[in-house]
Amino acid sequence: MSRSERDLVAALRAEIAAVDPSRACDRAAESAGLGGTPVRTVAARRSTVARLLVRLRRSGSRSSGTAVDAPPFDWATAADYCRTAWLRGRFLANGSLSLAGGRTHLEFVVPLAEAPELAARLAQVGLPASFRARRGRGVVTWKSGETIGTFLRRIGGGAALLEVEARQVSRALRGELNRVLNAESANLQRAVGAAGRQLAAIEDLEADGRLRDQPYVVRVVAAARRETPEATLGELAERLALHRSAVQRALERIEKLTLHAGTGRRRRRLVRPAADAHL
Repeated sequence: MSRSERDLVAALRAEIAAVDPSRACDRAAESAGLGGTPVRTVAARRSTVARLLVRLRRSGSRSSGTAVDAPPFDWATAADYCRTAWLRGRFLANGSLSLAGGRTHLEFVVPLAEAPELAARLAQVGLPASFRARRGRGVVTWKSGETIGTFLRRIGGGAALLEVEARQVSRALRGELNRVLNAESANLQRAVGAAGRQLAAIEDLEADGRLRDQPYVVRVVAAARRETPEATLGELAERLALHRSAVQRALERIEKLTLHAGTGRRRRRLVRPAADAHL
């Protein structure tokens, strides 16, 4: 990631860590989500999470040399807001967010046995995720920007999340604009190439006199193409008050007549002289 992207991710984590649950059960759930990592270990990695652990301890959690000594979290009976608080703690303790290369990627790195359980819990709250093993650890992953945005918003993302989403929209718009421009450029190149072939074919047919033998529609389309080489099929059709398909068929006929010299002319049938009846 670039430095600005790393700074944005750090700001987002700080924003989420600053959420102060008002319910005691939410604080207990978030403490359980953070787990029993020692404060010194957390402080060495993420100062924002360390400050959160200290705040939760001061709010009434018992401590015993670990960051938070919380009772086990019962997901099955917990209310939705408690589940959200637990997921917030799990993200702050074990989650990572990447914005590199214009793609959003969020993953939880947890003990291997916990990965399927965490993925199942996320699916229960409408945020299905995939999981796999990596170097003896379980990795629960999201790659959908929409799902990641929903999760971060649910656990407390605010202004920093809006900035992340604004960048995603900007990248998507640039990508769509580039796609449209590339498609238009390719269409223009094909149109220019086709018009060049058609003009050359019209000149050849006119030079050897075959153009005047063609049906009326073919002749008027050929004349219109010579007068407006840059016109599209639709523009030629509108100018001549014809269907677009009729214009296309006429131009295809012109090209085929040139590619296969003599096509369109009836070959004279060779008639053998009758055998002499007196022989």
